[in-house]
Amino acid sequence: MKKIYIIILLLISFIFLSTFNPSKFSTNLKEKNDFFKIKNIKISNNFLIEKKEIYEKLNQIYNKNIFLIKRSDIENPLKKINFLKKIEVKKKYPDTIVIKIFETKPIAYLFKNKIKYLLDSSSNLVLFEKDLHFNQLPNVFGKGAENDFINFLKLLNNNNFPSKKILNYYYFQIGRWDIQLENNKIIKFPYNNIEESIRKSVELLKRKDFRNYNIIDLRIDGKIIVE
Repeated sequence: MKKIYIIILLLISFIFLSTFNPSKFSTNLKEKNDFFKIKNIKISNNFLIEKKEIYEKLNQIYNKNIFLIKRSDIENPLKKINFLKKIEVKKKYPDTIVIKIFETKPIAYLFKNKIKYLLDSSSNLVLFEKDLHFNQLPNVFGKGAENDFINFLKLLNNNNFPSKKILNYYYFQIGRWDIQLENNKIIKFPYNNIEESIRKSVELLKRKDFRNYNIIDLRIDGKIIVE
């Protein structure tokens, strides 16, 4: 019996050795390895950010094994892209990365040290360029304004102030704001009791007897000074 097993084993070995092709085996192995290398990156939901910029930042992940790529390998190179808030990443096997972009929103032009910036909804400053033009954005002036503007804008919106009618915001370092409306009317807000003053200003803007005043000064608690 042992002789028969030995003969069978020898026959199997002979058949394998006679049919085995090292070059073909190497080619098949390479094809299997290439099968899971990243060949495509698909980007969606971008409006302000150009796809070209994202592709350039992610150039290093091409031909990497899709199983070994981590989320941080994609997120980290994109961190410095303007208007990028966050991303969603999905792997589409065998060779595609799908990225959904979520952007911040430009909300104002801000002037700092005589330089013009775009201020976005995450309080980031983006150096203004001529090809970055957005209609109907207000202007923001004042040292340190970018640090408090988002909070002030939220207070206005939460109290139903018609913020779309605001042309200019003026910030003062004591922590208060003046605003200029489309009709050039100026409202001066106090440092304290800001929400109460905003609600009062909304009420006054609706009153006919206040339409002819160019300045509404609410800086003194309990008083309304008009000009």
